[in-house]
Amino acid sequence: MALTFRDFRESEVSGQPHFLVIGHPISHSLSPLMHRTAIREYRLNAEYVAINLLSDEITSFISWCNRDEFLGCNITIPYKETLLDLVDELDSPATHIGAINTIYKYQGRLVGSNTDQYGFSEPLKPFLNDDNTNRAMIFGTGGASKAVKAALEEFGFEELIFVSRRANKKIQSEYSEVRVVDYSQWQAFAPETDLFINTTPLGMHPNIDDSPVPVHESELLTESICYDLVYNPLKTTFLENAENHGAEIINGLDMLIHQGSKSFEMWTGKPFPIDLVKKKLFEHFQSI
Repeated sequence: MALTFRDFRESEVSGQPHFLVIGHPISHSLSPLMHRTAIREYRLNAEYVAINLLSDEITSFISWCNRDEFLGCNITIPYKETLLDLVDELDSPATHIGAINTIYKYQGRLVGSNTDQYGFSEPLKPFLNDDNTNRAMIFGTGGASKAVKAALEEFGFEELIFVSRRANKKIQSEYSEVRVVDYSQWQAFAPETDLFINTTPLGMHPNIDDSPVPVHESELLTESICYDLVYNPLKTTFLENAENHGAEIINGLDMLIHQGSKSFEMWTGKPFPIDLVKKKLFEHFQSI
């Protein structure tokens, strides 16, 4: 259950050592289940709380992060770029990617980091070879897409095409070295695309019928690799339609786990209990 920032500040847990995840909306997040599992495994004296943060609360939230009780934070949609200039410093991954999904403390300073590139890369590695790293198409140009871009460049993809509803001058300048098209244009590039990635919230619970690719265009995904960063539900409409046309599919759960593992290690210096966390997450999905 997520709290408003106001309710959190007035709660007893706010006076205890705590980690947070912030976003808007945030009720869908499985980060609390994941990190609470790890916290209990190590018997740490800390809580992990999901905060539904409104845009006009960002300044007061950053001030809150300077409290001794605040131990670290995960950041999700829509604040991965918003908070970029509000932390004290950025580490190398955050600087390279241009977005943050983690805040940790170092020598009393708030450091912004990005573990999304690592989280995205690990599940994809087994699917790639020299023959399928020619062109990738990425739906969305938000904070997560920047980590995806960095990962695909490291994998050596020859061409990246971003699909954006905001294919305006600002987006074009941010992605000046790659092609940006809108949702009426991507179909022309689909036949020679090896990898399709959804970095948007389309298809996320409760709007599970949504997809960046309408069902009547799903045949364009045939025999490709399709990767959805959405993890709730485990098989989105995008992935289900892709699988029906012979595509290999990857859901967002392993990315969630791997990016979370890096955050936890930054905060605590302890290895993340990945197998235990994955077991708890699968139990959660089986129960709903």
